[in-house]
Amino acid sequence: MTTDDTREARTEAVRALEAEFGELINRFRRVISENANRVSPGMLPGAYKVFTTIVRRESITLSALAESLMADKGQISRTVRELEQLGLIERTPDPDDGRSSLLSATPAGLERLAQARAPQERTLVDALEDWPIDDIRNLSRLLHALTAGESPSA
Repeated sequence: MTTDDTREARTEAVRALEAEFGELINRFRRVISENANRVSPGMLPGAYKVFTTIVRRESITLSALAESLMADKGQISRTVRELEQLGLIERTPDPDDGRSSLLSATPAGLERLAQARAPQERTLVDALEDWPIDDIRNLSRLLHALTAGESPSA
């Protein structure tokens, strides 16, 4: 195979991968929208992302949350207030910085999130039911390498 053939084959493969990622992203957007609406009717996907980031981090400052989401601190602050009003999260004083607060999920927020996720909880497990475990592990390894910007053989 010539260099031009290899380059063309790589370009075609990357385009096919991009198309599959597009489909996967669309599917996840639907799941996130449905989950957001189950947590609180009318909740926007962006607010759901803020909420789930707080849940995943367990406790986080507003500044760290905005940085983590690469979002405007003012917009994140408004979203956090909405989540507080819904009883999904709470603020507690940051023991390391008296001027700051830590954001964390409330027990009610964790319960609502669990209920929202329940309908799709087994979707990925079910979708991969017939896959060999080594293929699942390899896919995880390859996706990690892609997101980390590393070579998969590294």
